[in-house]
Amino acid sequence: MMAAYIRLHELGLAHSVESWREKTLVGGLYGVSLGKCFFGESMFTQVPNASKAALITLVETLGRYDFRLLDCQVYTDHLRRLGAEMMSREDFLQVLGEALAYETLRGNWRFLNNKSLSS
Repeated sequence: MMAAYIRLHELGLAHSVESWREKTLVGGLYGVSLGKCFFGESMFTQVPNASKAALITLVETLGRYDFRLLDCQVYTDHLRRLGAEMMSREDFLQVLGEALAYETLRGNWRFLNNKSLSS
């Protein structure tokens, strides 16, 4: 798995969103981007709300680039409380097909067009 994600990162397809406290990684998430879809793979937290902060940052970033789908893979109460919604398979496949028709945004999203997303 590690080798696969390292290769996907090198190809500009795998991305991580991280929460840091001073110089310590305290939470985050990672996944793969294809077209206007982000497929979340895993979240983790070492301190309360660190993964939530990363998810909020991801959602804001995906919104800036007009993403159509953030696939959380498994619908949980935690994700529901954060705004996730269950989709029927039929709706999912429809949105997925439309979103995959777009060009994939590759590379480091933070500094696209020489502009930091935090600004």
